[in-house]
Amino acid sequence: MTTDTPARLLQLLSLLQTPREWPGGELADRLRVSRRTVRRDIDRLRELGYPVQATKGSDGGYRLVAGKAMPPLVLDDEEAVAIAVGLRAGAGHALEGVDEASVRALAKLEQVLPARLRHRVSTLQAATTPLTSGDGASIAPETLTVIASTVAGQERLRFGYRAKDGIESRRLTEPYRLVSTGRRWYLVAYDLDRGDWRTFRVDRVSDPFATGARFTPRELPTGSAAEYLRRSIHRRPDSNEYTYDVTFAAPAEWVAARLPAWLGRPEDIGDDDGGDGGGSCRLRASTSDPLEWVAMRLALLGCEFTVREPVALTECVRELGGRLARAGAPDLQG
Repeated sequence: MTTDTPARLLQLLSLLQTPREWPGGELADRLRVSRRTVRRDIDRLRELGYPVQATKGSDGGYRLVAGKAMPPLVLDDEEAVAIAVGLRAGAGHALEGVDEASVRALAKLEQVLPARLRHRVSTLQAATTPLTSGDGASIAPETLTVIASTVAGQERLRFGYRAKDGIESRRLTEPYRLVSTGRRWYLVAYDLDRGDWRTFRVDRVSDPFATGARFTPRELPTGSAAEYLRRSIHRRPDSNEYTYDVTFAAPAEWVAARLPAWLGRPEDIGDDDGGDGGGSCRLRASTSDPLEWVAMRLALLGCEFTVREPVALTECVRELGGRLARAGAPDLQG
């Protein structure tokens, strides 16, 4: 019999988090207590915010249902390792859908993982090779979790940084937000040494260190970290940002589901705007990515498209098409 009430409550919660209904008698047998004790423990969980639903009947049953708030979850060893490995795999490559919230979740989880489970996570990750698209640079998950922790805790962050020209420097910052563009992670932070806001590519960050010094967040000039990053990239003289205009012979919803978010969002067009009346869409956006890379992503989409501008992108598409055609042609000389 479990006489320690907190331990028994955690054991009860772990059982209820299994997606099924538990008869009161079965819970009592599992916990080796009376049904009356089970009812009292259920009431305690409800007071703590866990929405436990009871059903009437000869034996009665209990089920954990969705509530208005997210109370703490209780994970067993296998579940904790699985979640940590999954979050690490996504965080290490700036994949679409893996944003700052996922990194914060990973930081919280790894903070409370016992040493034995941390070792299992590291061992499993070291023994596996993720199949990634090669869209962006890989980043150590530990780097992201340290940064995310300082953002959430409003704690000053010190790190080494390698600029585009290779110059190394040490930075002391007040981290504001992590932003994922779908290919890369960026840190938007206030640089204390330079007395101004800056953006940092996280794949160029080394040895991040949480100083323990707290700060009151400053007001970001643009209000949005994503907007600040966009403007910051646009201002850079070496960004080579350009605007492109592409039409697709497919509906916007279909194209958007297959097009990387960092390339922009297409809009449906009609005959008056150059559409063919069969569900066309148009994409007008800006990027600083290499033209060859944009051409390849468009070619991988799986539908007919036309590049309206710039001319340089049109030429890249033609060159890519010719190269692919030659690669797939039969060897008539052999």
